Amino acid sequence: AVQLVESGGGLGQPGGSLRLSCAASGFTFSSRWMYWVRQAPGKGLEWVSSISDKSQYTYYADSVKGRFTISRDNANNTVYLQMNSLKTEDTALYYCATDRYGNSRGQGTQVTVSS
Repeated sequence: AVQLVESGGGLGQPGGSLRLSCAASGFTFSSRWMYWVRQAPGKGLEWVSSISDKSQYTYYADSVKGRFTISRDNANNTVYLQMNSLKTEDTALYYCATDRYGNSRGQGTQVTVSS
């Protein structure tokens, strides 16, 4: 069964940085695109970023473009999200997923941006 375990969330300051990790198992990680999605309080799931199976392609929501960087390590079945220049509106529960709608996602890691 697909298992995704996110980590690395916490409290960040506006303008600061956090790095999220997601350990994947139960499927052929190196053959799958991977995604980060998030859910802010009281809102629906929002796609944040995508990365192709061999890291050839990366895509970002306009709201995070230029601030967040997605990457992956296929040798260790892990996908990352480097979050820089944090804003209060980045506060959300962040999930890694095997689809951009978040239908197959982990339990999430909380990111709170506040001074």
